[in-house]
Amino acid sequence: QKDDDIEEGDLPEHKRPPAPIDFSKIDPGKPESILKLTKKGKTLMMFVTVSGNPTEKETEEITSLWQGSLFNANYDVQRFIVGSNRAIFMLRDGGYAWEIKDFLISQERCADVTLEGQVYPGKGAEESEKVKNKTKPEKAKKKKDTEKKSNSIKEDNRATKQREDL
Repeated sequence: QKDDDIEEGDLPEHKRPPAPIDFSKIDPGKPESILKLTKKGKTLMMFVTVSGNPTEKETEEITSLWQGSLFNANYDVQRFIVGSNRAIFMLRDGGYAWEIKDFLISQERCADVTLEGQVYPGKGAEESEKVKNKTKPEKAKKKKDTEKKSNSIKEDNRATKQREDL
């Protein structure tokens, strides 16, 4: 049975022990530095939107150029087209995600990059879209919905109304 043991490097990612985090490298002024260290060695995906109104074939060509540039810079990136103007870039090592994000948002045809819930506007974004680091509206909506629910529960609580009557 010991001969059949799987080496630690061959284990699936979710079964590997996490790499130790060196807290001396964390810059308290930059919250992204914490994310970089926690995502190091883990698979990470980022969404990229191509500006203009490209066809799926144009999106394929543009993102292929970006992937080639990243490959030449020794970044292991896989690309998947998920819409007529959208692609997923999958990274084997999430520690490099913010460097890749910086490269992508500097490209002329990049409308935005979504990484860890943050939307970063690219060079090709329309002026109205260039609100720095806006979060996904779904998250804000969920918070508002839960606040409304908790407020309505407090108002409908019968024991509270009886106490007020006393």
